[in-house]
Amino acid sequence: MRVAVAGCCHGELDKIYETLALAEQRGPGPVDLLLCCGDFQAVRNEADLRCMAVPPKYRHMQTFYRYYSGEKKAPVLTLFIGGNHEASNHLQELPYGGWVAPNIYYLGLAGVVKYRGVRIGGISGIFKSHDYRKGHFECPPYNSSTVRSIYHVRNIEVYKLKQLRQPIDIFLSHDWPRSIYHYGNKKQLLKTKSFFRQEVENNTLGSPAASELLEHLKPTYWFSAHLHVKFAALMQHQEKDKGQTARTTKFLALDKCLQHRDFLQILEIEHDPSAPDCLEYDIEWLTILRATNDLINVTEHLWNMPENNGLHARWDYSATEEAMKEVLEKLNHDLKVPCNFSVTAACYDPSKPQTQMQQIHRISPQTTEFCTQLGITDINVRLQKSKAEHHLCGEDEEQDDVESNDSGEDRSEYNTDTSALSSINPDEIMLDEEDEDSIVSAHSDMNTPSVEPSDQASDFSASFSDVRILPGSMIVSSDDTVDSTIDREGKPGGTVESGNGEDLSKVPLKRLSGEHEPEQRKKIKRRNQAIYAAVDDDDDDDAA
Repeated sequence: MRVAVAGCCHGELDKIYETLALAEQRGPGPVDLLLCCGDFQAVRNEADLRCMAVPPKYRHMQTFYRYYSGEKKAPVLTLFIGGNHEASNHLQELPYGGWVAPNIYYLGLAGVVKYRGVRIGGISGIFKSHDYRKGHFECPPYNSSTVRSIYHVRNIEVYKLKQLRQPIDIFLSHDWPRSIYHYGNKKQLLKTKSFFRQEVENNTLGSPAASELLEHLKPTYWFSAHLHVKFAALMQHQEKDKGQTARTTKFLALDKCLQHRDFLQILEIEHDPSAPDCLEYDIEWLTILRATNDLINVTEHLWNMPENNGLHARWDYSATEEAMKEVLEKLNHDLKVPCNFSVTAACYDPSKPQTQMQQIHRISPQTTEFCTQLGITDINVRLQKSKAEHHLCGEDEEQDDVESNDSGEDRSEYNTDTSALSSINPDEIMLDEEDEDSIVSAHSDMNTPSVEPSDQASDFSASFSDVRILPGSMIVSSDDTVDSTIDREGKPGGTVESGNGEDLSKVPLKRLSGEHEPEQRKKIKRRNQAIYAAVDDDDDDDAA
């Protein structure tokens, strides 16, 4: 089947679907599935805008609300994960995944589903070491700290995904797995993004948690976004048992949705012709969710996952055949994802702006139905009870200016923080303190594009001890000539191709609208400039 993959969407649904329609006219046939690798921005109204971790002057409604209201419908089944620029209050309603609009499905904090027999998994958010071992304690109304920590990956989600034993075909993450750049054309990457050099040389660019999942899951394809550059790599995995065929992962990262940027790619993915032509739950994943239900943590305290170290009665939560049969019976042998989308919040009305709309912690009927059927706990119900009893949501004034890493407890097992770059990135913007504190302001300008907040990076000096054998030297020298893009058969030196034989690394789909590309800045004071739409001269002055 034909699968389209998009990088950072930034709320540009209309443009993405328009580009798909033009690609279908030029290509061999219609696209069957669209996968979006984060920064989707499912913004329904003004309250959702204030839950995005961006300064008020850069918030923009974009076009998702039209799909939420029913004014428009996604022309192709769309699956997405969360990034670090999201309407976090909306996505928080669906921790196990669900429909955010008809034909648009969110995979949840972490999730696995099937479509036409293709097994698709994903994890939302970005890695931050100081929040990695915390529970999911945040809820609306967010303060200046929780509006950012809400999208940080937690160890419980990685732990659940590491219980998977059956092969994964496609996996999605927003930030890149650490070390993946050593398996592709580093020379070209650093030519395009020279400010990555230090992190690449130190092997600190990317998420160590995603790297751990890459090593464990060994999916056929892994798609990412976040760093706003197209990059292909081929990962040859090391098999522990002799006699097993070594598995290969084809990695592809894509850019953000802008004119002349490589933000979209269409591939031919093998599928099961006899499989149902609908979105299905994955029985192994459902069984793992049920098994790990008692591990739910809604506190801010740091904690470790169970492991085989003599301290835990149970550490293996993988799905047994007996447990999967039991879950299948609970679902009456029907794994079809129900089309049970429902409107849970007022939709934006351009003629009646509501700038004072309140942030509300909602319980989604979809999540309630899912949890009841599976016999698991709705994280938001647990969180609301905990909030009522212990006031753990961080709404107190004394907590409002506390950073999420102000803890005297031990940090994550990973000794580096990877979601912020230590070097100046002209494609990024660093927020001033007053901007960060104003993120949750009740007053906002809804008519300008948004930019990315950047948490301070922690110590990058210690390198991550990777479990894989890296190809050659990790140090990138001036005469580095690595060129190891990949082909569909997984042979080094070839190219990743779409079904019509196009080179994934050389023949990207471009934005086809009349937008103008933002000009390169001559003077850089902050990171992340022009993340979303093309920036005009006035915006340049504001961001400089």
